Amino acid sequence: MRENENKRRHLSGPGEYVSEFEQFLDHYIAQHPEVAEDQMRGWYIWWDHKQDIAERAREQRDSVAVKPYSYE
Repeated sequence: MRENENKRRHLSGPGEYVSEFEQFLDHYIAQHPEVAEDQMRGWYIWWDHKQDIAERAREQRDSVAVKPYSYE
């Protein structure tokens, strides 16, 4: 977020409240852009994996159904 947009965002009017914590985060990210880059890198490591369709099919085919507990 650009500095001018950041300042405008913190000017609160009716229904436009921005908490001090959110202001701190906005300021911190503006001063440390590498944090956002690191966040995206972490996102891609944990969530955006390329899927191997053949591997997934093999895992599903080889899995054994888990029997539910009997509540008797």
